[in-house]
Amino acid sequence: MSKKNNAKNTGTGKPKAEGNKTIALNRSARHEFHLEDRFEAGIALQGWELKSIRAGRMNMGDAYAVVKRGEIFLFGAQVTPLSQASTHVVADDRRTRKLLLHRHEIDKLVGKVERDGYTLIPTAVYWKGNKVKLELALAKGKQSHDKRQASKDRDWERDKQRVMRKHNKDA
Repeated sequence: MSKKNNAKNTGTGKPKAEGNKTIALNRSARHEFHLEDRFEAGIALQGWELKSIRAGRMNMGDAYAVVKRGEIFLFGAQVTPLSQASTHVVADDRRTRKLLLHRHEIDKLVGKVERDGYTLIPTAVYWKGNKVKLELALAKGKQSHDKRQASKDRDWERDKQRVMRKHNKDA
């Protein structure tokens, strides 16, 4: 009796770590918005998009989500098609993609967006098992003075860490 080798199994009984599961980040979201609640959503993708995402060809710099007819859609996320994977289809790299959430989550988001003036901002796309998931945040826009204060706070934290490292090194 021979056992088949499993690519994820190292032989010690523990599955091997699959490395970095993050596909794309929206780094400007924290700078531009006050992020409050976060939700995990699935994305309705086509086959060529999934192959491109596996190759790391996704950009979320200008992405945002909108509520239409009681559903939530992702706009502005770019998935650059692979030349070998999308030969038989006309690939639209910035097409609108449907986000998959539970009805009660959609109702909560619709209420916050329409009544309270929140915006839906995608902050990250990552692998969860073999599925692509998107982290969606309820956000309010920052004023320019808020951005300056956040920058000052970040600089102060960096300087504080630098002083503490120097102090601990000298001691």
